[in-house]
Amino acid sequence: MKFIADLHIHSKFSRATSRDMTYDALALWAKVKGINLVATGDFTHPEWLFLTREKLESIGNGFFRLKFRPQTDDPRLADVSFSSRDVSFILSAEISFIYSKKGRVRKIHLIVLAPDLESVEKLNSRLEGVGNLRSDGRPILGLDAKTFVKMVADLCPRCVVIPSHIWTPWFSLFGAHSGFDAIEECFEEMTPFIFALETGLSSDPPMNWRLSALDRFTLVSNSDAHSPSRLGREANVFQTEFSYAGLIDALRKRDPEKFLYTVEFFPEEGKYHFDGHRKCGVVLPPEESRRRNDLCPKCGKKLTIGVMHRISELADREPGVSSAHRIPFKNLISLNEIAGEALGKSGDCQAAWDVFFRFSREFGGEQAVLTEAPLNDLRRLPPESVSRGIELMRQGLVKITPGHDGEYGRIRLFEAEPAGDHSGGQLTLF
Repeated sequence: MKFIADLHIHSKFSRATSRDMTYDALALWAKVKGINLVATGDFTHPEWLFLTREKLESIGNGFFRLKFRPQTDDPRLADVSFSSRDVSFILSAEISFIYSKKGRVRKIHLIVLAPDLESVEKLNSRLEGVGNLRSDGRPILGLDAKTFVKMVADLCPRCVVIPSHIWTPWFSLFGAHSGFDAIEECFEEMTPFIFALETGLSSDPPMNWRLSALDRFTLVSNSDAHSPSRLGREANVFQTEFSYAGLIDALRKRDPEKFLYTVEFFPEEGKYHFDGHRKCGVVLPPEESRRRNDLCPKCGKKLTIGVMHRISELADREPGVSSAHRIPFKNLISLNEIAGEALGKSGDCQAAWDVFFRFSREFGGEQAVLTEAPLNDLRRLPPESVSRGIELMRQGLVKITPGHDGEYGRIRLFEAEPAGDHSGGQLTLF
């Protein structure tokens, strides 16, 4: 079965997360976006776990579905046709670890996937003795990441641990400010338990291919959504048995016939792609930052070092490396953002969302609109500038002001020009 999976999101119980992150809203938004499998997120939080039991039921393959038809107060979702078979859920959580190691404070985020509620209960029971699971949907624990991985391996060996957004300056495996230079430094003898890494919004697969040390890991991409409309902005596309075992097997083996491709941001759009100092409005590429000793040219304070800079520090290959053994990818822009620019408005305006829902209904979801629908068919729906924007996106003809220091980059289609070399390292699928 072909399916699209978003394996990293958060519930309404996580900080800085929309109150709309409920199972009903997630199911409906996943349907209109064409996402078949969605992470539950936050299974460590007692109230969210209670709702998980109330709202979801096991379908016997390691995945879960809604017990009842989803309800919504959002008029945009009121007429969404929905069957319980349309969207399934996989038990997941993200945990923040803050601890000292080798003379430095480390801040690491890890995703956990679980096959059943029994495994979740075992893990939560152990973690309750470590820290407060009620304080946040993504709890903060003063535990060494290696110790946690060993805990998971001992308690529930079918669970999977995936380091989150591995290049983000703060809270990540390789982050410039609190991460490590090598995965073995973090996980030591537990490194073999890790077989997948999440690239994050500010990096794409070719950037990660520059490190030969990552060749043995599967690269995954997820939305890390904090609101339901952000679902699927990054995702993974599989052609395999629709089950927990089938998914994990595809991730572990990296078989391109089973793991078809990842859906990616244009990485420049991510919040930490370039170096910068948002307060001063300074954005710099790595080579310019180095010339300035990583200091802001306006105020003299230290710059927030971005993902491109950090990768260039650790890379042992030049950009543009490719291989037939790597999982392909597609750079996409959210349909509402394309519609907003086509209309000369914001991507969050009502008119842009009207276009989003019209196209999604016609072609079976946002992902199908962006990746599969023939351009001639898209052109039959007004306004034609939307189909033109999709065409430019598929060709990689975009103009981007890179994101920096927590601020998203700005992407433009109708001033289109080649955005760096997005085609050179890409295993092209369009």
